[in-house]
Amino acid sequence: MQQTQQTDSVEKVRKWLHEAGFPVEIRMTEATIFTVEDASMAVGVPPSEILKSILLLADERPVLALMSGPNKVDLKKVKRHLNARKVRMCDPDFVFAYSGFRIGGVPPVGYPEQPFALLDEELFQFPVVWAAAGSDHAFFPISPEELRRITGGEARDIKK
Repeated sequence: MQQTQQTDSVEKVRKWLHEAGFPVEIRMTEATIFTVEDASMAVGVPPSEILKSILLLADERPVLALMSGPNKVDLKKVKRHLNARKVRMCDPDFVFAYSGFRIGGVPPVGYPEQPFALLDEELFQFPVVWAAAGSDHAFFPISPEELRRITGGEARDIKK
């Protein structure tokens, strides 16, 4: 059952990317990409080039924080950027219920309605970052500029 769910999740991301005009090959790995360290080893790049997609709730509205691997999101900075009263991290059950993606494979795209995205400014130091593609065994490369374009997001200082 979980394998079918993972396959469906990856296909959802693949379809979304295709429809957004971003032809990319989603790569699969036997190794997990559940953590930044796992992903770094599986992909073969430094942890800073791994993209973390973190789902937040800002005044009960889903928002994505797209972070360079080792960086942590500063909820106070996100709150200021969004002029929100309250910002909090989503728990794994909410993430799955809202998006259909499980923690460890949360992608930057592929949602029924794309959440607003804030991109960690440090991502723009790299020509390519590596994003999860709907499961903890699937990923794809993307430039930070292309990531900003397809998510409709904004680059901001949101790092702790």
